[in-house]
Amino acid sequence: MAELQAISSNKTQLSIAVEDSIGVLPGTPVWTPYEPNGYDDVGGDITTAPRKPIKSDRMGRKGPVVDVEAKAGFNSDLTYSNMFALLEGYLYSVARRKAEKINANDTEITDVDAATETFTVDADGDDFLVNDLVLASGFTNSANNALFTVASSTTTTVVVDEDVTVDETPPTDASLVVVGHEFASGDAEILTTSGFPTLITTTKDLTELGILPGEMVYIGGDLTAEQFATAANNGYARVRSVAANVMTFDKTQGTMVTDDGTGKTIRIFLGRLLKNEVGSLIVRKTFQVERQLGAPNDSSPGDVQAEYITGAVCSELALNIPEAEKVTVDAAFMGLDHETVTAGNIKSGTRPALVAEDAFNSSSSVPRIKINVVSSTDSNPAALFAQIGELTLTINNNLSRNLAIGTTGAFEMSEGDFGVQLELEAFFANVSALASVRSNSDLTVDFSLYHQNTGISFDIPLLAGSGALANVEADSPIKLPLTSEGANGIDVASTLNHILAAVFFDYLPTAAGS
Repeated sequence: MAELQAISSNKTQLSIAVEDSIGVLPGTPVWTPYEPNGYDDVGGDITTAPRKPIKSDRMGRKGPVVDVEAKAGFNSDLTYSNMFALLEGYLYSVARRKAEKINANDTEITDVDAATETFTVDADGDDFLVNDLVLASGFTNSANNALFTVASSTTTTVVVDEDVTVDETPPTDASLVVVGHEFASGDAEILTTSGFPTLITTTKDLTELGILPGEMVYIGGDLTAEQFATAANNGYARVRSVAANVMTFDKTQGTMVTDDGTGKTIRIFLGRLLKNEVGSLIVRKTFQVERQLGAPNDSSPGDVQAEYITGAVCSELALNIPEAEKVTVDAAFMGLDHETVTAGNIKSGTRPALVAEDAFNSSSSVPRIKINVVSSTDSNPAALFAQIGELTLTINNNLSRNLAIGTTGAFEMSEGDFGVQLELEAFFANVSALASVRSNSDLTVDFSLYHQNTGISFDIPLLAGSGALANVEADSPIKLPLTSEGANGIDVASTLNHILAAVFFDYLPTAAGS
């Protein structure tokens, strides 16, 4: 056994921890593992200032290190959970969550009682309301990992309608998350008398669902009894406004029609909302990026060495949806400093196991993608393109490094304007898209990803299009590249005061994938 002369890239591991403040880890950081396909400039880019005096020997002198530009970038397949915490960082926001209990930080779910169909929780059990749809996951008994309907609740109990199978003490990754609501029979109906369609109720206060304007929802369950009779009334829809007994939709999947919902227990599915916020809701999250570099001595394979980017601020993120391929993400950070540690001295903290998940793909994981001209009356306007070949959504915080006398490297980061850019290549069919760009029409785009009953929806309420030069090549379909800049949706509606909104659905019915 001896010191190695080379270390394989297969010995490396990427992990990322959230900091308490820029450059400062919490007492027990959680190092979440990631699966990079490749790296882009991870480390410290060192700048020296050589001395070049004017003298007869014409030789310069060695100069000092004057700057270290710490940065990290990597490409990764997009799975349901691997980008959620990072996206909070790129959007400078904290997710707007529905009711949930997660054992990850504290023991919040303490017992499962099969006899009474009860989950015992530490507090706030009454946030789970009657007929809420709750996803239980992470329990030892797989039969307890299912979708349940809340029958009743107290501060410390959540009782469900369906059977839980055995008593158990929930493990550390157990969770209960509200993912939707089932309306009482006939209580949910669709009205389309004027303007945008509305869902109205008699007994359910819709404000209790915690849905905000600009949030995507999914209407309808997998069973006929859980859907509206007219197919066009089910599917993805963006919420325009919410009042006690009225919810208004735009960006519906179909052209809705009036339906009284008689005899139907309609389901609606909800997620965690992430969007770029305003005012005091803007929250910067910083990270430390750890890249383990393997053990230098094969006699001690567990004593690995590592490098760190500290004070890493989310700089730029690109979501790539190519043709007939996996959906991938390019993530870039700017940091305060670059550190290295020798074998056996990696930073302490909790290191959870990597969660094995399938990646989204562009062939079977994109049930909805649509770009159209904004309408003030039509919830389902015609799409500009019937087919889109590829799409890239880029988020840019336009960071700049703050340098000062007496520091090597940056001492802080300053963010510029929040920018969102959409680049796509569509299949040309008619000149309406060209005319819309030429007339500077208000454009909007949304798309949804789905895989195995989970999903993510992205929405940009307002876009300004540019480019649109038709690409005509021999023996190929005409394609139309389009570049669009996201703008504040407040010019579409006062409630859409953001550029980008994303909703993470912990559970969607199987119907949402088609």
